[in-house]
Amino acid sequence: MRVSATSGGVGLRSERGPVLLGVMLSTALVAVDATVIATAVPSVVADLGGFSQFPWLFSAYLLAQAVTVPVFGKLADVFGRKPVMLVGIGLFLLGSVLCGAAWSMGSLIAFRAVQGLGAGAVQPMSMTIVGDVYSVAERAKVQGYIASVWGVSSVVGPTLGGVFSEYTSWRWIFFINIPLCLVAAAAIGWRFHERAQRRRVQVDVLGASVLTVALTLLVLGVLEGGQAWAWTSVPGVGVLGAGVLLLVVFVLVERRAADPVVPLHLLRRRLLVTTCAASACIGAVLLALTSYVPTFVQVSLGTGPLVAGFALAALTLGWPVSASQSGRVYLRVGMRTTAVAGAVVVLAGCLLLLPLGSSSSVLAVAGASFVIGLGMGLTAAPTLIAAQAAVGWGERGVVTGLNMFARSAGSAVGIAVFGAVVNASLGGRSADSGAVAPGELADAVHVVFLGVVALAVVLLLAVVLMPKDRPAPRSSDESDPDASAVAA
Repeated sequence: MRVSATSGGVGLRSERGPVLLGVMLSTALVAVDATVIATAVPSVVADLGGFSQFPWLFSAYLLAQAVTVPVFGKLADVFGRKPVMLVGIGLFLLGSVLCGAAWSMGSLIAFRAVQGLGAGAVQPMSMTIVGDVYSVAERAKVQGYIASVWGVSSVVGPTLGGVFSEYTSWRWIFFINIPLCLVAAAAIGWRFHERAQRRRVQVDVLGASVLTVALTLLVLGVLEGGQAWAWTSVPGVGVLGAGVLLLVVFVLVERRAADPVVPLHLLRRRLLVTTCAASACIGAVLLALTSYVPTFVQVSLGTGPLVAGFALAALTLGWPVSASQSGRVYLRVGMRTTAVAGAVVVLAGCLLLLPLGSSSSVLAVAGASFVIGLGMGLTAAPTLIAAQAAVGWGERGVVTGLNMFARSAGSAVGIAVFGAVVNASLGGRSADSGAVAPGELADAVHVVFLGVVALAVVLLLAVVLMPKDRPAPRSSDESDPDASAVAA
């Protein structure tokens, strides 16, 4: 049975229900992985060593995701969403198996990059499929279902990470992805079908390669500066300088590419620039807290991995709580107003982090995290949907990819910067052994909290600069003449 982007209701029992279920399962892959490893960091370091290297567990994943998201977005606009999604799930499955078998911190970091390649396809394709199958008004309701995945994952992820680390082995946080990957692939492969207008395309290999090397050098320079080499040394200046130079080269390459991996003409539109800037800030704030809140709670407050997991769950639980209601809000007051309100809440939550120290309670940490999560839910969904609604099917994959690219790039660079700051604050004192004094870590993480506040201010500025919009229409008569996504 062929179901167009405008037929049937919204829900798992509707005609498009199997498609929605497949998207939810695919989203669960990324959602669980976003939080499950954070609470296991102390256990991983105790087993493999390399405390000063652990930020690369996040950076390698996010870097691989960031540089492949635009490529997968372009391929999805050419070959369709389904094949790209299945390739992404396969890569994620391979990376999970390899991570579970890692024998050193270096190998674990490398295998996390393989996972990141898979996530570079899975996350944007999930949101692109939603944009294809549902109208703008319907997406307000669909957000509730997607938010429920993040809500469950926000509790299950950190809890599983804590349970596996405390009672079995941290390796199971990766092996648990295997059944999820298999079920998600089956749901998408058997129940989702589409008819896309395929065309000849010249893949921008040069542009993607230059972008990959540029971002790698920037992240490497920021993360290792002050540790492996001095900031003012030849490597310190050279690595960062080469990264910046290659970004300039990347822009020149994209201007001449037949099918650029990042179409520069889209970056001339204020809506897309501001929403991408907001997405980058969201990614940086989210990864900074995901990386350091559990470690702060365990080391500075003296709790176990399970309690640290619940503290982090407050952040990722607040997000879907507000995201599930954001659709109703932006249908009434518009996407820009909704995003501004969310950014104000994010800033308020970040300010609550500043008084935290080694004598604070876990509830205080969880409370601040929950408020930030509430703000994120009101900001992330409207900015992405506003960007998707501004283009047709032929560019929706690219635009979604750009938005996700900005979030991943912001996350990768952000965690690298914060990792460098924390390592510099600790001064290498017992870093590799993981034996960091609670007070020292609290002081180092406080600097991270200050950086998070600054990012929240930039986030607020970005959404304020979004073009004004009208409330979205409540009817479901939005059609897409380019292609139709269907459920079998």
